[in-house]
Amino acid sequence: MGATSGIGALAVTEAVGRGLPVRAFARSADNLEKTDLIEPFAGDARSADDVTAALAGARAVIYTLGIKERLAMLWEEEALFSDSTRVLIEAMKDSDTKRLVAVTGFGAGRSRSAMSSIERLGHRAILGRPYADKDRQEAMIMESEIDWTIVRPVILTNSAKSRGLEVLRDPSSWRNGLVSRRSVACYLVDAVEDGLDIGADVVLTR
Repeated sequence: MGATSGIGALAVTEAVGRGLPVRAFARSADNLEKTDLIEPFAGDARSADDVTAALAGARAVIYTLGIKERLAMLWEEEALFSDSTRVLIEAMKDSDTKRLVAVTGFGAGRSRSAMSSIERLGHRAILGRPYADKDRQEAMIMESEIDWTIVRPVILTNSAKSRGLEVLRDPSSWRNGLVSRRSVACYLVDAVEDGLDIGADVVLTR
């Protein structure tokens, strides 16, 4: 979900590079070329019908939805993450797809406590409303009965895969830093293929 941009697009590339078939779900999926391994699926993540149809025959869901940064996000309420996650979890309950790997972000949920007071102040001043919704999203995922993993990348870069990617599983080790989008995409596919960190929330950095 969110297959046409950012980490989502890179996760599609990573999966296809491993020979894995991908159903690429996004509003703009019609712009993708259908191949033997890529099935474009244009849909609305808030539509129960679209999400239910997209789950048919799927082994797992990689959730990478994001929003466009804009000035109005300083004061506008955000609900994309919680709304789409609510729809997704309900659809997964009635499907054979029970694995979810969801990207949120460092500072969401209980990772907020790993930030310094200065980091929290700046982060919430700029991203407070989107991250309040990510908080709601994470709570929904953790309370669900599906096989979930919550993935929180730190500050994202467009560099090549980071050498020495660290998957921080212990909250006492959580910290901010930099990580490439490509490294995050690689971990997402690993998490599906290898069943990594089921029922866990992790921070990705280098």
